[in-house]
Amino acid sequence: MTKIDIISGFLGAGKTTLIKKLIEEALKGQKIVLIENEFGEIGIDGGFLKEAGIQINEMNSGCICCSLVGDFHTALKEVLDRYSPDRILIEPSGVGKLSDVIKAVQDVVDGENVVLGSYVTVADAQRAKMYLKNFGEFYKNQVEYASAIFLSRTQNVKQERLDQTVELIRSINDKSPIVTTPWDELTGAQLLEVMEGKNDFEEEMLAAAVAEAKEHEHHHHHDHDHDHDHHDHDHDHHDHHQHDHDHHDHDHHDHHDHDHHDHDHHHHHHGHDHHADEIFDSWGVETPKKFTEERISEILAELAKEDSDEYGMVLRAKGIVPDLSGKWIHFDLVPGETQVRFGASDYTGRICVIGAELKEDKLKELFDL
Repeated sequence: MTKIDIISGFLGAGKTTLIKKLIEEALKGQKIVLIENEFGEIGIDGGFLKEAGIQINEMNSGCICCSLVGDFHTALKEVLDRYSPDRILIEPSGVGKLSDVIKAVQDVVDGENVVLGSYVTVADAQRAKMYLKNFGEFYKNQVEYASAIFLSRTQNVKQERLDQTVELIRSINDKSPIVTTPWDELTGAQLLEVMEGKNDFEEEMLAAAVAEAKEHEHHHHHDHDHDHDHHDHDHDHHDHHQHDHDHHDHDHHDHHDHDHHDHDHHHHHHGHDHHADEIFDSWGVETPKKFTEERISEILAELAKEDSDEYGMVLRAKGIVPDLSGKWIHFDLVPGETQVRFGASDYTGRICVIGAELKEDKLKELFDL
């Protein structure tokens, strides 16, 4: 019997960090397959788990949504047939709806030797308010249908802020357990126990999630039957290089404890039935261009500016690019936090920016491409 766990969460919340901790500390000796579903043309996170002997099946352009359920179904069956894993971890795109992913998994569970173990959400303790305000429909869905909520970066926020975040989450989901202790104070086994704890409301929650996804799918087909030809789903098994994501756990910069980007961005999508690709954009390039650490830091500072819509609303930027000295720069940005370090080389430089209403020409100009 293969157990499936869905680990959702908004862009940059720390899903990869949680998965890594679970694999290293709680799931040793189990045969695991991780299915990553990146939003955007370029998957940069894939591959860091390769050396743990885990096969990554990346589905890059597009979310697990109704346009991809067919492909998702095929990908899942292929993984089951080929690897017969003990466990499949699904890391959906940060901008997908959890209810859609739950339904996609439930569709496969019927008739297969598979069980949906848990469907949890990672939420950034610092940014819940801002994401809920600007991207309510997606953010709310991920919290509402999660069987457990793992708050990340709780060590970086003041008690008052943490209390507000918990209250906010409770206003959306008042049943599921919320992990508020910093993860490095807990063992992987403790985190797994929270994920696997069975609660009496789960059957009801699953039924509600599936109903929500069906409704979403129905509306979407109704409104967008003509709009699906442009999805070019890429199922290549990219063989990326190792690069660990430990840095998400650490406090690299001063975290000023206020609401980053907490102003209005003129695109509140409070209505229902949007698809991620109608609201979120991603811009990705592969380039041999060489940069300096200093230049990348300047670019990220520019992208991270508050109250600036010069490049659109940037929610995440990440990349691996060559340095003039022959080293490779790995960079990462979520609102209010940037990180630049040196890491493993890659076959070419890659840059990916995800956000809303992105201005591609401005981004190209910024990276001097």
